Amino acid sequence: MEAGNEIVNRVATSSLKVLDLEELYVPGERVVVDVKEQLYQGMILKEKPFRDFVKSHDWSQYAGKFVAVMCSEDAIIPTWAYMLLTSALQPCARGIVFGNLVDLETKIFLDALASVDWEEYRDAKVVIKGCSKVDVPIAAYVEATRRMRPIASSIMFGEPCSTVPVFKKPRT
Repeated sequence: MEAGNEIVNRVATSSLKVLDLEELYVPGERVVVDVKEQLYQGMILKEKPFRDFVKSHDWSQYAGKFVAVMCSEDAIIPTWAYMLLTSALQPCARGIVFGNLVDLETKIFLDALASVDWEEYRDAKVVIKGCSKVDVPIAAYVEATRRMRPIASSIMFGEPCSTVPVFKKPRT
């Protein structure tokens, strides 16, 4: 290649800041505690047997795990039942949510987004990276955009070499 004809990576030298939500992924096992296993005839939650289950169950198996508490059956479960499960899980589980595994993953990402120093993106052109090896919930992209919009000069989605414009602060 002749001098002066070198290939320049304009993406690498640009002022774009990249927010890669994949980097906020918190490793750890995710599990579900399904109340359906405690239903009488698959329909009714009886208080005494449920309390006996909570008292005798080995909750230490959830140590360090993220736990989603739910009922996958179409049954009416009293609120106190979920509260009782949470009370039993809280000393050992790393995190607990009401809902399914998608709800759990969303909560984990939203908690991680709450700890981001958003000031580092002030007046910046930001790309919220779109491709990742982990399944990032859409709610995380929505929350990142919500937090980013008041401070960034522009927000794009995708990869730095190929972006979709999302927001551009009007010139004043």
